[in-house]
Amino acid sequence: MRIVLVGPPGAGKGTQATRLAETLHIPHISTGDLFRANISQQTELGKLAKSYMDAGNLVPDEVTIAMAKDRMEQPDAEGGFLLDGFPRNVSQAEALDELLETEDMKLDAVLDLEAPEAEVVKRIAGRRVCRNNSAHVFHVTYTPPKQEGVCDVCGGELYQRDDDSEETVRKRLEVYHTQTEPIIDYYKAQGLVVTIAATGPVDEVTGRALEALKRDQ
Repeated sequence: MRIVLVGPPGAGKGTQATRLAETLHIPHISTGDLFRANISQQTELGKLAKSYMDAGNLVPDEVTIAMAKDRMEQPDAEGGFLLDGFPRNVSQAEALDELLETEDMKLDAVLDLEAPEAEVVKRIAGRRVCRNNSAHVFHVTYTPPKQEGVCDVCGGELYQRDDDSEETVRKRLEVYHTQTEPIIDYYKAQGLVVTIAATGPVDEVTGRALEALKRDQ
């Protein structure tokens, strides 16, 4: 299957993308991973992307699209893939369509993870990260530490990242509504969108997604 995963920040896209890709036996292709891989391997695209980032500028769509194209042409993606974070806007969606058409491929579904804004803000703004190890993550409501402000694992101080502040989360949501959300209507016109509720236990959300994708076939 060839799937595009969309949803607001805090909807659990990264978690669900990993689970769905493993279950469906297709690679999980995220823009974050693409950028990190290309920059660390010092590919021509990576060097180009880094030059924009170092200058404090956004990486142009054509660079992101070229990275995605290169990844989708790898042998492990022959049987399908799950795109996470790409396309990020309608122009990227149009470019993806052109790319797939050139390769005589098409998308099977666009999975839209839907979550109420209040829930998204609560999820992200409640996160606390250990200063000693960023892999140690807690949540003031869902997974609180035994002692407030102290990491259960190593005793390090827990803090809220700047990216996780409520003000920043609301700005990120505004960007999502303005730039990314329009691709849902774009794909609805093609009959590709499958919407599921991204609230509740992680296993339940995964189950809903797999069931919805199955029904859509």
